[in-house]
Amino acid sequence: MEPLLVATVTLITLTALPYLGFLGLYAWIRPTGSPAAKAPQEPSVSVVLPTYNEASIVAGKLEGIDAWDYPAENLEIVVVDSSEDATPDIVREYFEDRDSPTLELIEEEERRGLAPALNDAYAAASNDVVVKTDCDSEVAPDALREAVANLADDDVAAVTGRNAEVLGGSDVETGYRDIQARVQTLESHLDSTLIFHGPFSAFETDAIVPIDPDSLADDTELALRIRRNGGRALFDPAIRYKEAAHSAFRKRRTQKDRRGLGLIRLLIQHRDMVGAYGRYGRVVLPFNWWFMIVSPWLLATTLVLGTVAAVLTLGLTGLVLPLAVLAFVLAGTRDALGPFQPLYALFDTQISLFRASIELVRGDYDNTWEVDTDLREAYE
Repeated sequence: MEPLLVATVTLITLTALPYLGFLGLYAWIRPTGSPAAKAPQEPSVSVVLPTYNEASIVAGKLEGIDAWDYPAENLEIVVVDSSEDATPDIVREYFEDRDSPTLELIEEEERRGLAPALNDAYAAASNDVVVKTDCDSEVAPDALREAVANLADDDVAAVTGRNAEVLGGSDVETGYRDIQARVQTLESHLDSTLIFHGPFSAFETDAIVPIDPDSLADDTELALRIRRNGGRALFDPAIRYKEAAHSAFRKRRTQKDRRGLGLIRLLIQHRDMVGAYGRYGRVVLPFNWWFMIVSPWLLATTLVLGTVAAVLTLGLTGLVLPLAVLAFVLAGTRDALGPFQPLYALFDTQISLFRASIELVRGDYDNTWEVDTDLREAYE
């Protein structure tokens, strides 16, 4: 029994050490805002919008783009569509009698997945900057101005922003995004950030390279490839968007597990970058390896060993540990943990990453996304 307790304590300590180190680094650097030498500019921009059965929300998305604080004559909208509904007809109708922004509509004959569609859209983009945005998101009017101001820095070739408001009222996701924003701000001040976000990411057109057609983390993969080629990829909290998310445990699994699987797969594919590419390979990537791949397994092992040790020591009373974890999860999914909600958000993410790693090993995935009808209601 004693060896189990020692092993449990050792695992807890081992799991926590990189996070404590990261907190110390954050306290030392105290990063704020974007590290780029931002400057106002108005380059021509191609806005890439992938769509699949978005008939109920695509007009609202286009209206949102129209409301951006940016010259319409400098904008081109590239819609790449594989819908089975009226989405492309609504898009064409929206642009009738409009001189600007201009429209490039790519209609796919069959649904191939998001990554191949984006490769075609990026190749069709004709302007200096490409912005990729998801249909199921709302972008702040000044987001594009903030993005191109970052790209005025010669070292910066890609920039993304933060989820300033989680639609649907999910405290779980709000807590996680707040923590993630701090992590990505520090990563950007160290070198570059890893994760890029579908609701809004901007890239210099000349820096864009094709991504893996089977990619499950398309935005992040493009940013990673840009960093591999020498450009910086930054997170700027001044770039704001809104995205919907669930709090319910089962509904979150569909949304979060899929994202986690794509990120883990990408890290493994580009494992040769660890240790290279400045602080990106020496600090940013190792921390993400720990958080996404190592830590979830250590946490799962710790829970199992801790439960066994508690039962061997206390008998049935030792089951209080798994019951406490279950109560923690139930309260967290109901957004009922108050100041401890961010802690549950991290725990929930570790669950997704653990499940995603298992799915990756099993090969139980494909490169297409299903429409979440519940979340779509937040945009209708």
